[in-house]
Amino acid sequence: MRIAVFSTKPYDRAFLDRAAPVHGHAPTYLEPRLDRDTARLAEGFPAVCAFVNDTLDAEVLTRLAAGGTKIVALRAAGYNNVDLEAAARLGLVVVRVPAYSPHAVAEFTVGLLLALDRRIPRAWSRVRDNNFALDGLLGHDLHGKTVGVVGTGRIGALVAKCLALGFGCRVLAHDRYEVAELKAAGVEYVDVETLIAASDVITLHCPLTPRTRHIIGAAAIERAKPGVILINTSRGALIDAEAVIAGLKSGKIGAVGLDVYEQEADLFFEDLSNEIIQDDVFQRLLTFPNVLITGHQAFFTEEALTAIAETTMANIAEEAAGRASPNRVVAEGVRGKG
Repeated sequence: MRIAVFSTKPYDRAFLDRAAPVHGHAPTYLEPRLDRDTARLAEGFPAVCAFVNDTLDAEVLTRLAAGGTKIVALRAAGYNNVDLEAAARLGLVVVRVPAYSPHAVAEFTVGLLLALDRRIPRAWSRVRDNNFALDGLLGHDLHGKTVGVVGTGRIGALVAKCLALGFGCRVLAHDRYEVAELKAAGVEYVDVETLIAASDVITLHCPLTPRTRHIIGAAAIERAKPGVILINTSRGALIDAEAVIAGLKSGKIGAVGLDVYEQEADLFFEDLSNEIIQDDVFQRLLTFPNVLITGHQAFFTEEALTAIAETTMANIAEEAAGRASPNRVVAEGVRGKG
């Protein structure tokens, strides 16, 4: 099947080129993000492959359907950028990659936490300047600290187990569904208000929904413990960045580690080193010495990219053959949760 692949980088092509021939696909790689202006590039392609910052609202989906597209394949787990109700009305099938490598994101999450708490980036920078002083590099033991994990799906569960069993943390969790294995490991499920108030570290691993948007906002920060560390490797809009800046300035927030950002679509995955960033909120975050931001790279391992490419191509093959992929996503009320 001919596939228009948007938002592609050289690494995407390398992994997709390995998986596509196995399923008889012929990808055409397009560097631009998918939006209302670039949707015309997909005309004549029965399948479109999109990434996390591509726009798949009703207008874009209408243009895709008018151009002959039948399948929208997301090479990501999240689908908050897709208007699923519009897709259903237009007869478009949406498929995703629900679990490419949860270990990749979970390990990166713990890495961000350690780097922040032990001031590793700052220490590295000092040593490069032959400064071996330890002033300003004081950290904390994670052992015995209370960590709140919001969302215990595949990634959140791995983070919770790592911190509970590997580091000896007290782990509080919040999710609509409790995981028996985590409870057996000593993880305590509580409501989100209790989690925020009791945790020394809060790490986010939930999907972005209307209910979870800005789950960490001014009210949550006010309830949190002084010096709380926030980690977000899930979706940028889970955090209200302006409220976080206020918390950093007041000292209520001790440190922030972000691999995602609410307005990242115009920033991440591009080399903007020769440009002036116009996002004042993002630029303000970068001024804090206790903020560590990476460019949505938590998923970026060889194992994850291999799984993403293989699952994406397999999803399209299943749908092209008239079989519903197990990774099909539909809107609530159309057919369950998808």
